Amino acid sequence: QVQLVESGGGLVQAGGSLRLSCAASGRTFSNYNMGWFRQAPGKEREFVGAISNGRGSTYYADSVKGRFTISRDNAKNTVYLQMNSLKSEDTAVYYCAADLRWYGSTPGEYDYWGQGTQVTVSS
Repeated sequence: QVQLVESGGGLVQAGGSLRLSCAASGRTFSNYNMGWFRQAPGKEREFVGAISNGRGSTYYADSVKGRFTISRDNAKNTVYLQMNSLKSEDTAVYYCAADLRWYGSTPGEYDYWGQGTQVTVSS
């Protein structure tokens, strides 16, 4: 099992940047594929991006491609979401998720979730 704790959310002006962190417990963090999702009020949880175990391959939703970057530091058991050029539509609660098997873009493919961190972008 792994426990996930997100941090780094807050209020930022449009065009600004934030970096979210997701700290994981456990000794086998490097084996987990990690995903970032977000959920705005009244909307379904949506995929932001993911990073694989092993080589750390990444892919992103079209809505954030070129603006957001996911990275991981296995020595620190942490995955990051660097968010640049933020827009008001990026406002949401951001969640990290982990799974040993899948490297997917749907919430159901991940077994473990953090509690979320709020990101609010003011226009």
